[in-house]
Amino acid sequence: MVRNTEHILGSYLISRFILFLSLSMVLFGQDSTKLVVEKDSTFYPGKPLLLSLVVPGLGQVYNKEPIWKPGIFIATEIVSITSIMYANKKADEIRMDYQKFADENWNVKDWWNFTQSGPEVIENNGLFFTDNKLKAMRDYVGTHHLTIHLKGDLVNLFNTEFLTSDSLSILSGYLDSDDLSMVKDRHYYENIGKYDQFVGGWSDVSTSWYWEEKDVGDSTEIVIKTPMKQSYLDDRYKSNQWLSFAKFSISAMMFNHVISGLEAVWANRSIKNEKSGEDAKKVDLDLGLLFNPSNSYGVGGLSFQVNF
Repeated sequence: MVRNTEHILGSYLISRFILFLSLSMVLFGQDSTKLVVEKDSTFYPGKPLLLSLVVPGLGQVYNKEPIWKPGIFIATEIVSITSIMYANKKADEIRMDYQKFADENWNVKDWWNFTQSGPEVIENNGLFFTDNKLKAMRDYVGTHHLTIHLKGDLVNLFNTEFLTSDSLSILSGYLDSDDLSMVKDRHYYENIGKYDQFVGGWSDVSTSWYWEEKDVGDSTEIVIKTPMKQSYLDDRYKSNQWLSFAKFSISAMMFNHVISGLEAVWANRSIKNEKSGEDAKKVDLDLGLLFNPSNSYGVGGLSFQVNF
């Protein structure tokens, strides 16, 4: 599995390179190649904007602004990158821990056995229910499945290397075989903790399973757990929280680029107008958020426009 740190930082560097090329084409591809606005002979402040969008603080250095200004933007960039690296490192460490925990406490043979002899009755505060609410934990064939890897003699026997868990009935006599193993990809580690269908694979399920009610709006859903499954879910949640923090740090870093660029434009115009003895010209800023329905907060990015 590729580390999240490498993936996120790599994506950030690529996006920044594309941003640099795009802005270069816009700024240096104009008819006025000297970056001069003929109407008022004022230098077009594209260079500090470009510098700050690529590396926050460079536009302020170009404008020869007080050292504390570029210092703030550069420090924010360093803190953001450090936060991304640290958050992804913590998420990856927790991920390796909960995957190791699952490898030691969930197995396909226990899962098969429990689906064949699991309980058909549920109890809550002395009341017993004999309905279909526990059907998911008693049936290995469900809405999701795991992938099983076959090797050696089993490949010849079944004429394939891979079968889904829906085929457990024909594999039940070979679950102890060294020629059979689970494909432990991202979906595997998600499924065994997320769906009741796989709760029977946890080693403490026979003695310690329990259920909780979950409000899903207009109805109540039963979620079946064991102490080990709950511990596993808690660790997955912690890992995902660190990943969310890393994504937040990336957003903060991109905002730092934009704010540095806008400030560099403003300062550049003010400096040049002061030198020419003119009143500061108006710089219109149009800053907004892009809508993304897939994001829980509805925010998909940032849009901005500078008119001067």
